[in-house]
Amino acid sequence: MTNDILNRSVAPDFKAIENIDLIKPEHTVLPNGCNLFTFNSGDQELVRIEWIFSNVRFDPAKPLLNMAVNTMLTDGTATLTAAEIADKIDFYGAFFSTEYGFDHSQVTLHSLNKHLNDVLPIVSDVLTDSIFPQKELDTYVRNQQQKLQVSLQKNDVVARRAFNKAVYGDTLYGMAVEPEEYDKLRRDDLLTHFKQMYQPGNCTLIVAGKIDDVTLQQLTSVFGSDWKNADARAVTSQPEVATATEKFYFIEKPEALQSAIRIGMPFIKRDHPDFPAMQVLNTVLGGYFGSRLMANIREDKGYTYGIGSGMSSLKHGAAFFIATEVGADVCKNAVAEIEKEVNLLKTELIPDEEISLVQNYMLGSLLGSLENVFSHADKFKNLYFSGVGYEYYDIYTETVKSITAAKLLALANKYWNFDGFYKVIVGKY
Repeated sequence: MTNDILNRSVAPDFKAIENIDLIKPEHTVLPNGCNLFTFNSGDQELVRIEWIFSNVRFDPAKPLLNMAVNTMLTDGTATLTAAEIADKIDFYGAFFSTEYGFDHSQVTLHSLNKHLNDVLPIVSDVLTDSIFPQKELDTYVRNQQQKLQVSLQKNDVVARRAFNKAVYGDTLYGMAVEPEEYDKLRRDDLLTHFKQMYQPGNCTLIVAGKIDDVTLQQLTSVFGSDWKNADARAVTSQPEVATATEKFYFIEKPEALQSAIRIGMPFIKRDHPDFPAMQVLNTVLGGYFGSRLMANIREDKGYTYGIGSGMSSLKHGAAFFIATEVGADVCKNAVAEIEKEVNLLKTELIPDEEISLVQNYMLGSLLGSLENVFSHADKFKNLYFSGVGYEYYDIYTETVKSITAAKLLALANKYWNFDGFYKVIVGKY
């Protein structure tokens, strides 16, 4: 018997991450045109099913339809009220939710396999026969107006809206809806929108969990054979993004104690060859707690509780952004320090130790995000809806591992021009 005592003065051995093994789905196209992707974990009797629909073309005259229809899907069908839908789902210990995004809207079901026969017909009823009762619509309008009026008192919300409007223009991405626009929602418009959008030809079905022949048969029966397309095909093209010519926006709030700052520009999307390397550069600048922006603006200057930068890749556009809220009296100083940190990355090589720290953080975060089969399905969604294949993560991993200070310096000079960034300040400046 050994009596080894752990020596806590010696750090554990570090092993570099060589590669990331992702679970790949089985793909089937159902007779009605619905794409079905399945990730089989084969252990616990649990399944997550996602019905993902491309948003119908944005209409500036009716800007809220995509969001309102998705949010109200569970508010009643021809045979079930909102309360009955919720009660039936709860009775079987399942969880059913809706989620609206810029490019897609979806409904998600978590259920034990043994209850699928009972809960799948409820989902089918929602996706084929939602009726958007006028009473529920009136409640939705009233609640959303109240929420928006509260949100518009928050400087960070106002700054984000102004930034998106400048970068994305009059598109779904740039929409800055006002409370009175909810009054324009009409039940007939919701029904027409619902019938066009929520049909199998516009659906990607992603299933993860324990998937056996019985589960597949249940799914294909309810959402393959019995689910029909409407006469009119869903129109999912979107208006072209037109960015604003004005680059500086100051929305003054004289009584503000804090000012919200949002700075950035239209950017490359995930399918661009430089995207993985720019993720490394973004992480150095403001992509994690040890970033340069955090070290300067928070730790050294004490201007804010938090600051970060990010890269948003959407189907029809993308953006790089820096966001924070700082004390109103130090807003100008904070902007100057942000500019300094951006320009330092264009003029000075990043030390090898800092690059190594970021590499380990990024690879560790990727590996840590793959905790179960649902996580693997989520990674697939990122790839599939970005139009890239599984080789993306191989390229990403290799790029992070092999990136050099010279490459990052070149990228900073290629993409970042602080004078050309859109700058939004809400509060005092």
